[in-house]
Amino acid sequence: MGGESGGLPLFKGTLDLLVLKRLSFGPQHGYGIVSWLEARSDGAIDVDDSALYQALHRLEGRKLVAAEWGVTENNRRARFYTLTSRGRAALRDDRDTWEQYVASVGTLLAREEP
Repeated sequence: MGGESGGLPLFKGTLDLLVLKRLSFGPQHGYGIVSWLEARSDGAIDVDDSALYQALHRLEGRKLVAAEWGVTENNRRARFYTLTSRGRAALRDDRDTWEQYVASVGTLLAREEP
């Protein structure tokens, strides 16, 4: 999976938010999540395997995602992760916070005077 190409750094909490977003479209296994992140960011988001699975375990521990074993399209056994109702609520809240954060930082960076 990812981690070697030197993509953009992920700020604390960003990976969790992105994983929740991906799972809002439906169940997915770890490799599918990483592939989606890399494809949708045109390769700018490159996630290390261990970071992804730490995020998934953290989200599962917080009951934001649920996991069950299944079979991939390549006929391999894998854990599939699904967004829970708590996860959907967290995604809404975290997305709103992220958008406010980005707008505030953008405003500060655009300022021309001290």
